[in-house]
Amino acid sequence: MTELTDQAPLTLAAEARAALGKRNLVLIGLMGAGKSAIGRMTAQVLGIPFIDSDHEIERVSRMSITDLFAAYGEAEFRALETRVIKRLLRSGPRVVSTGGGAYINENTRKHIKRGGLSVWLKADLDVLWERVNKRDTRPLLKTENPRQTLENLMNARYPIYAQADLTVLSRDVKKETMVEEVLTAITAAAKKA
Repeated sequence: MTELTDQAPLTLAAEARAALGKRNLVLIGLMGAGKSAIGRMTAQVLGIPFIDSDHEIERVSRMSITDLFAAYGEAEFRALETRVIKRLLRSGPRVVSTGGGAYINENTRKHIKRGGLSVWLKADLDVLWERVNKRDTRPLLKTENPRQTLENLMNARYPIYAQADLTVLSRDVKKETMVEEVLTAITAAAKKA
């Protein structure tokens, strides 16, 4: 998909880009859903900038997410996250991938609703676990039973993620397929509006 060689994906990308207008495309979902990888590729296809809110938080704070959690706790981290996302959404269009807990915060959710089109990359537990259990950089999974913690996060967060404008199922397929499905969801929503 990133090498748009045939006409159908080119048309789809152009339609999705037109449907987005000046709005930001904001990817939400749990860790491991593919927000950064799919976001980066989607931005490339749409010809707009990509920004990962976690990387931006680390850049402005000069600390890693793990260190921020350890030094200031989750509440302070979420406050910083809200400020950074609000700033990122002031201009557009761009693709913004958010941390897994960003959309759970009501203030952040309001900024996303005002400044963008939200797409939930929804994945089942087995897919997420397969993707996240190889690294130990996830502060919320530093527990005695990280898989159970991930399942608990799903149970708590999925009802809130369901408030997103669009939902795309994240599963083990080629990333290009996922990008095409995100673009299709954007254009389909625009045609219904």
